[in-house]
Amino acid sequence: MEREIVKEYEKGDFAVVWKPKKCIHSEICWRTLPEVYDPKGKPWIKPENASVEALKSQIEKCPSGALTYKTKGETTMSTTQITECNIIENGPLLVSGNLKVTLADGTVETKKRSTAFCRCGTSNNKPYCDGTHKETDFKG
Repeated sequence: MEREIVKEYEKGDFAVVWKPKKCIHSEICWRTLPEVYDPKGKPWIKPENASVEALKSQIEKCPSGALTYKTKGETTMSTTQITECNIIENGPLLVSGNLKVTLADGTVETKKRSTAFCRCGTSNNKPYCDGTHKETDFKG
């Protein structure tokens, strides 16, 4: 099994967490906070360029859950969350909530927050969306 890449970009006690394999390249991050997210920059995330409140607000809009955040010393509380399912026009199926996903090979994965599932059939990361629908001009 391939190890998941997780990158953290810190601003004091706050950290932006990025999981590139989950990213569907919706562009919401850099369109919302271009001073923080620069896809061509190194590093591409510079959390020091925005307030923690602005970062949290933007991260909560990430449709795939590739961007999350954590704060040192904070305990994450478990809350009951309604599972939501949204179809993105010409894009993935977004399911938000705590999920248990059983893959074709029997592997079980636990997902929290939003998970983007492929609808176009061309993802190289099935059942998850990898943004390939943009290259194939998927309509749906």
